[in-house]
Amino acid sequence: MKIEVWQGDITTLAVDAIVNAANESLLGGGGVDGAIHLAAGPGLLEDCERLPQVRPGVRCPTGEVVTTDAHALPARFVLHTVGPVWHDGQRDERALLANCYWKSLQLAEKLGARSIAFPAISCGVYGYPLYRAAEVAATETLAWQRSHREPRRIILVAYNTATFKAYQQALAAAGQPLGDAESSSWAERMHAPLAAMA
Repeated sequence: MKIEVWQGDITTLAVDAIVNAANESLLGGGGVDGAIHLAAGPGLLEDCERLPQVRPGVRCPTGEVVTTDAHALPARFVLHTVGPVWHDGQRDERALLANCYWKSLQLAEKLGARSIAFPAISCGVYGYPLYRAAEVAATETLAWQRSHREPRRIILVAYNTATFKAYQQALAAAGQPLGDAESSSWAERMHAPLAAMA
């Protein structure tokens, strides 16, 4: 298996788990966080509100991950992770972002998920430089796939062409070339029912 790259709306993918780039409150926000909450319906926010706060206003610290049901989404689980805000690269941003990927994969494995889709964590309002973030995503997911059996299908979801190209370049630099035809064929398969993917 290879790490897959797909451009489009992460909320439409029929995978076992999708990752939400959330904020520490887990009460919704903009970008992919807002899109996931909108597509999932109000039950997702209710689930998040029920999660315990580790300190006032914080249900998931930066670099950590928690899970909820996916509600109206075609996925089974939503894994909420909080990426770092980019400052200068000297405040453990890379390690925290790497934790988002690795701990999400650990939790997905624990949940029995065979497929997982990631957005471009921290690349929106948190300001993480795109190509640096793509390198972390490629490095961490490839390392996981080489040492674990599940989730065996890992998809990096790009919200625009620039992100799609950044992922492809990062994967190629890490030793995994990926062509456009391969990506589009995967996109078609991802919309098949979960039973057809077993």
